[in-house]
Amino acid sequence: MQLKHLRTLLSPQDGAAKVTCMAWSQNNAKFAVCTVDRVVLLYDEHGERRDKFSTKPADMKYGRKSYMVKGMAFSPDSTKIAIGQTDNIIYVYKIGEDWGDKKVICNKFIQTSAVTCLQWPAEYIIVFGLAEGKVRLANTKTNKSSTIYGTDSYVVSLTTNCSGKGILSGHADGTIVRYFFDDEGSGESQGKLVNHPCPPYALAWATNSIVAAGCDRRIVAYGKEGHVLQTFDYSRDPQEREFTTAAASPGGQSVVLGSYDRLRVFNWSPRRSIWEEARPKEIANLYTITALAWKRDGSRLCTGTLCGGVEQFDCCLRRSIYKNKFELTYVGPSQVIVKNLSSGTRVVLKSHYGYEVEEVKILGKERYLVAHTSDTLLLGDLNTNRLSEVAWQGSGGNEKYFFENENVCMIFNAGELTLVEYGSNDTLGSVRTEFMNPHLISVRINERCQRGMEDNKKLAYLVDIKTIAVVDLIGGYNIGTISHESRVDWLELNETGHKLLFRDRKLRLHLYDIESCSKTMILNFCSYVQWVPGSDVLVAQNRNSLCVWYNIEAPERVTMSSIRGGEGTDFYQVRARLAMLEKNYKLAEMIFLEQNAIEEAMAMYQELHRWDECIAVAEAKGHPALEKLRRGYYQWLMDTKQEERAGELQESQGDGLAAISLYLKAGLPAKAARLVLTREELLANTELVERITTALTKGELYERAGDLFEKIRNPQRALECYCKGNAFVKAVELARLAFPGEVVRLEEAWGDHLVQQKQLDAAINHYIEARCSIKAIEAALGARQWKKAIYILDLQDRNIASKYYPRVAQHYASLQAYEIAEELYIKGDRTKDAIDMYTQAGRWEQAHKLAMKCMRPEDVSVLYINQAQEMEKQGKYREAERLYVTVDEPDLAITMFKKHKLYGDMIRLVGKHHPDLLSDTHLHLGKELEAEGRLQEAEYHYLEAQEWKATVNMYRSSGLWEEAYQVAKAHGGANAHKHVAYLWAKSLGGKAAVRLLNKLGLLEAAIDHAADNCSFEFAFELSRLAAKHKTPEIHLRYAMYLEDEGKFEEAEAEFISAGKPKEAVLMFVHNQDWEAAQRVAEAHDPDSVAEVLVVQARGALEEKDFQKAEGLLLRAQRPDLALNYYKEAGLWSDALRICKDYMPGQLEALQEEYEREATKKGARSVEGLVEQARQWEQAGEYSRAVDCYLKVRESGSSSLQEKCWMKAAELAIKFLPPQRSLEVVRAVGPQLIGTGKHSAAAELYLNLDLVKEAIDAFIEGEEWNKAKRVAKELDPRYEDYVDQHYKEFLKNQGKVDSLVGVDVVAALDLYVEQGQWDKCIETATKQNYKILHKYVALYATHLIREGGCAQALALYVQHGAPANPQNFNIYRRIFADVVSSPGTNCAEAYHSWADLRDVLFNLCENLVKSSEANSPAHEEFETMLLIAHYYATRSAAQSVKQLETVAARLSVSLLRHTQLLPADKAFYEAGTAAKAVGWENMAFIFLNRFLDLTDAIEEGTLDALDHSDFQDTDIPFEVPLPAKQHVPEAQREEVRDWVLTVSMDQRLEQVLPRDERGAYEASLVAANTGVRALPCLITGYPILRNKIEFKRPGKAANKDNWNKFLMAIKTSHSPVCQDVLKFISQWCGGLPSTSFSFQ
Repeated sequence: MQLKHLRTLLSPQDGAAKVTCMAWSQNNAKFAVCTVDRVVLLYDEHGERRDKFSTKPADMKYGRKSYMVKGMAFSPDSTKIAIGQTDNIIYVYKIGEDWGDKKVICNKFIQTSAVTCLQWPAEYIIVFGLAEGKVRLANTKTNKSSTIYGTDSYVVSLTTNCSGKGILSGHADGTIVRYFFDDEGSGESQGKLVNHPCPPYALAWATNSIVAAGCDRRIVAYGKEGHVLQTFDYSRDPQEREFTTAAASPGGQSVVLGSYDRLRVFNWSPRRSIWEEARPKEIANLYTITALAWKRDGSRLCTGTLCGGVEQFDCCLRRSIYKNKFELTYVGPSQVIVKNLSSGTRVVLKSHYGYEVEEVKILGKERYLVAHTSDTLLLGDLNTNRLSEVAWQGSGGNEKYFFENENVCMIFNAGELTLVEYGSNDTLGSVRTEFMNPHLISVRINERCQRGMEDNKKLAYLVDIKTIAVVDLIGGYNIGTISHESRVDWLELNETGHKLLFRDRKLRLHLYDIESCSKTMILNFCSYVQWVPGSDVLVAQNRNSLCVWYNIEAPERVTMSSIRGGEGTDFYQVRARLAMLEKNYKLAEMIFLEQNAIEEAMAMYQELHRWDECIAVAEAKGHPALEKLRRGYYQWLMDTKQEERAGELQESQGDGLAAISLYLKAGLPAKAARLVLTREELLANTELVERITTALTKGELYERAGDLFEKIRNPQRALECYCKGNAFVKAVELARLAFPGEVVRLEEAWGDHLVQQKQLDAAINHYIEARCSIKAIEAALGARQWKKAIYILDLQDRNIASKYYPRVAQHYASLQAYEIAEELYIKGDRTKDAIDMYTQAGRWEQAHKLAMKCMRPEDVSVLYINQAQEMEKQGKYREAERLYVTVDEPDLAITMFKKHKLYGDMIRLVGKHHPDLLSDTHLHLGKELEAEGRLQEAEYHYLEAQEWKATVNMYRSSGLWEEAYQVAKAHGGANAHKHVAYLWAKSLGGKAAVRLLNKLGLLEAAIDHAADNCSFEFAFELSRLAAKHKTPEIHLRYAMYLEDEGKFEEAEAEFISAGKPKEAVLMFVHNQDWEAAQRVAEAHDPDSVAEVLVVQARGALEEKDFQKAEGLLLRAQRPDLALNYYKEAGLWSDALRICKDYMPGQLEALQEEYEREATKKGARSVEGLVEQARQWEQAGEYSRAVDCYLKVRESGSSSLQEKCWMKAAELAIKFLPPQRSLEVVRAVGPQLIGTGKHSAAAELYLNLDLVKEAIDAFIEGEEWNKAKRVAKELDPRYEDYVDQHYKEFLKNQGKVDSLVGVDVVAALDLYVEQGQWDKCIETATKQNYKILHKYVALYATHLIREGGCAQALALYVQHGAPANPQNFNIYRRIFADVVSSPGTNCAEAYHSWADLRDVLFNLCENLVKSSEANSPAHEEFETMLLIAHYYATRSAAQSVKQLETVAARLSVSLLRHTQLLPADKAFYEAGTAAKAVGWENMAFIFLNRFLDLTDAIEEGTLDALDHSDFQDTDIPFEVPLPAKQHVPEAQREEVRDWVLTVSMDQRLEQVLPRDERGAYEASLVAANTGVRALPCLITGYPILRNKIEFKRPGKAANKDNWNKFLMAIKTSHSPVCQDVLKFISQWCGGLPSTSFSFQ
């Protein structure tokens, strides 16, 4: 878009007189300007001032100059103006529709602070910003205002989007906030959008982005969600100043920003999707631009300045003239203004979708507009200003348009008729027809209002040459079809669309009543017929009769009149006059001349002042008045001051001198020069040439003067004229021939001229030719020819080039081509700028790397710290942090975050850089926040520091006991919360404490805690109020406390109160207060008296006072203790005395004990014992000899012991009684076994017939054969006993192979224990079926537990699935794991599904033969078999392209079994399958359900599910909630995006497809009848017709699906599909036809 200055509407003043605001009306007819003196000036659209009025203050007492107008806007109907003022008020003035109407205030809105900006986007709604930061809405209908949103920062700018349904506000802190009244389905976010680096005083909302600028001299384009799209940086341009205001074009595809003496223009490039800067409009002495206003049609832009001037600019991309009748002004890529040059009327043609308008045509008697974009068609009626834009895919420009109907455009294209109603953006209808004649099409659009019918839109057209169709365009359905016996050549509906007239080729006129479908022939030989407009009266003509039907409902009642008259229209004057009326003057001339009416023809031309044609007729006919005519024409030209035309007349008659004089007189020296240049005789006239060149020079037609000088061979003056006229092409050509030395100077001047004309591109080469390198560089930079500039700079001296490189670098930096920019900065010795560039772009690493190369580390640190501090001031804390960290100063970043109370970031940095201080930091922050009263935040930091006690104390000190309790309970271990509850209760006291503790369930715990903490008074109080049963316990604990404190008398009282007198006794005993102990025992616990005496006696013994101790013990009636004490002390005489006196029954035993002790003290050696035993043996004292042998114990020599034991046994067996010998052998045998002499021990046992003991000895010695032989020969009962131990031995030794031959079950169990499953199963296979499946089940259970579901399934595939009820859970678990497995929705998963199916089939077959037949478990496994069959068949179908819909139907059918399947996985697979085959309604519903299920899984409940989509279907509502998500997050997000997109489009109907039953097509049960259909074996869908039944009851298939499946097998030879067929044959008892082979 380009700006061209048109006019100055308001002249600037000498000083500051700021134009505060401006506004264009919505209807483009009025333009308002508010000046510094608070007066509103009103202009018309041509820029003429037509009216003005003064604004008024909110309160006159402050004077008329107490305020400024900061905002102004027209109402949508252009009859009102809203004025926002700094004295806290908005006035709405009614200005009327006509100029001069009285101005009255119709609304006022008083505010709490100054109004800073204002917009009026919609009827009744004014939006405005306030100095206090609020953005508010004023409703002119209710006269009330309300706040839309509030901020803490002054509102500096306010703008709306193109539709006026969204607003943007800019604030002094740089914040830009977006708000929508209606987001129009865009889904864009609301709220704070951007934080601009400076206050965005210049703010514009274009179609594709938001443009903001301000005092930092940078223009930033932001995307729809606030990310930076582009930056235009003019901060280093010394000519640029701050940007003060901005405006977007009404179409939103251009933005203009105002600054000082300059308007910058940016155009959106749809192809490149970026903003492109056009040549800025620079106007010297314009000063700062303070206001911008764009005309609503986009054709004009007005600017207001600081000095009070208002300038108007023309805005257009291009302008063209159409057939010399219309002006087409392209004010934007998608907006064209069409102006009728004769009438001045204008129409704005605009693409509402922002598409670029490619070509505009004006057709249909120059009344109708047609324009194309890439995706739409624009149509319009210039007379009624009704415009339409409809979707239209390009068809190569082959469309044909018919404009016979004023309401509808008829478009024919490729045999299709499309109707578009003017003013509507949707096609009215589309039908197929090959008959493009408008007389064979009739459209009626609301042409006559009818009662009870708002819209009435009908179409009648030919289907073929004998058939008419009538269509209701509102409903889009056919309301009548008329078949006729003859060809139809004309038809027309009446205005109400109830009657149709048509005529056939035999000229018979027929009337058709659409409602009754009756056809009547009403006239023969019909040559003309028409409905009378505004009625149902019909007029027709046949031969010589005029027929009128006044009541069309009675077609038989016709009024006929004869037609009479002459041939008046054939008269030549009548025909000529008609031709003149049609402005066909040549035809009129021909008619006159045919009748030789020359005078009349000449008179006609003279009357029209068409003298040339008149003279031509006279010349052609040799009219005698020819010369007179010429003189008269010449005189008329002179009288009417048409010297140019007179000169042309003289020139045509050969009078060159006269012609030149007339041209010079008319001020047309160029025409005179042209004539002279063509005639050599005139060139010779020096005086004449001088006159002409003087006139040319005076008229600044220097180029033509130069041509003339060059022709008369005056090269010096020719060159001067060429230079003055900037005709440098001719000047340079002339100089090359005549003045070669001037060529270089001319090239430079040519370049200077091109620069002045802003043709900088063209100037570059001329400067290069002139060797003006600096100017060439400046031109290249100005033309933004950056690559050419770099090329030129690289050829220059470094001193010259260095100052230009940074300017080029700035451009590449704005394009984010940072590496190129860096290189250029370095070439220009501006490394610091490169560092700044990287810093501003947030590329701290590159900036640091570059800085380290060229700066000292300490300087880098200073630079980065200063930059970080600047960022910190701007609130860019993250950027500042990165800078601090880059120079290893994280502590400064931590300090910054702490200073601004951004504790989260502070903690993050401490954790990263000082992890050892993290806990201390949390604690420190907790204390600070606690001091500030921010307790919840303090809690977080205390807990992070693991100082929960500090948190509890904080809440306690603030009286927030409940919070303290919750913290202690959550973080303080098992008893912390009890302690807090106790303290809480203690603070309350009395019944309140009891209520609290009962509520917390801690009453008894609190009582215990009080006692533990010696708060016995509080404990007694609690127990007295609510727990009397605890009182004795508290007395006891209080007593123990008093005891510890040494208060024994008080403790005694408490022990007795607690019912524990014995404890008091023990207390006194402990303290050796025997008297008190005795007193308490005698008074309260007589049973303790003896204990007191015993303890006292023990004390006497410790003091060696045996006599006293004996007396006490005897008093306590405990002589046994006295006896023991004497024995321990070695006082045997006293012990014997006590025994004899008090315990005579134990005297003998005591004497024996005494002897033993004596023996010990005189103990003999082993040799002595052996010698003694031999002596006893020789003396025949065998019993004593045995005793001596058995007493031998020698630690050093085991052989001697063994000999003595054997000798003792031998003597006992030979000489002692049986009982005694048995005792000896039983004593010796274990001893021998213990030393490894198992055989010897066994022999001893066998001597006494102790068979079992002998066998045990052999077993322990692992002499199994001897053990078996003994058992077999002596006592066969022990054979099993030996075998059992042998098995245990083999088990313990792990000798499984040996065990197999002994006990196969034990061997198998051992294999299981050792994890040798393969060996176990292999061995079990050789056993019976029951054993095998016991271990198969164990192995399967093990595999399932280890996650090997597939291996478990393979196990049952290999060994079969028995119908054992104990196996049912295994089968269920295998089924559940397989259906939940990922990656099974594909052709490759067939074998997994087939294995599952075959195992379940085998199981069901076994169940039929078992006691579980027809049980609930049987039915459950039959259902699982059906599901597995569906899955296997689906995988098979997925491998064959033509079975794609079969696979999709199977996925849909599986939804009825979601009580056994993971519901989210099932709906995801069904939805994606439906989407893949184009069933988008089903896909949308299933995937929507899938998303609901994923949300339910996250929430852990299905309560929020909406089942309305699945009413009247057999898809279950009550399904198990899946324990986990079965679909990965990425795929869930993909589904969520698709569902959201479809929801926004609203092109799908959210209902499941129904079949002929009126039921959901995949439902087996018809909801209205309850009848259940059989499912098809191939698709799972209900079989409604064409059923193929199998031998097995209840198994059937739809014939079409069955044949389709068979055909797919035959064409694809798919082995998996053949396997499916083979399974169906097994399952269903054979196939319906034997024509298919499995091979």
